[in-house]
Amino acid sequence: MSLFKRDWTAIEAEEWTHHDLWASVLSAASFFLVAIGVAGSLLLQTWGFVTLGLALVCIYLMFRIIDPKLRAISADFEAKEAAYIERLDRATRWEAGDER
Repeated sequence: MSLFKRDWTAIEAEEWTHHDLWASVLSAASFFLVAIGVAGSLLLQTWGFVTLGLALVCIYLMFRIIDPKLRAISADFEAKEAAYIERLDRATRWEAGDER
């Protein structure tokens, strides 16, 4: 199974997989590297700029791993929301027509 899987169904995306584990590890690493990198960069140290570069790589990889899952979940939620709004709109119109 590829680390950069692109096609997810909403049900698959809801389950915890190794993709989520990698994204959480990269997330923690990116926060740590940004904090250390900013401190080093403010001191104009070369290792600070290198650390910021590593943080950017971690952020990019995290985004590439988790974004397809988030998009699948979001698309499913938007479809459910649209159905709910349509059902609510029909119920509201029926009540408004009944009051006249």
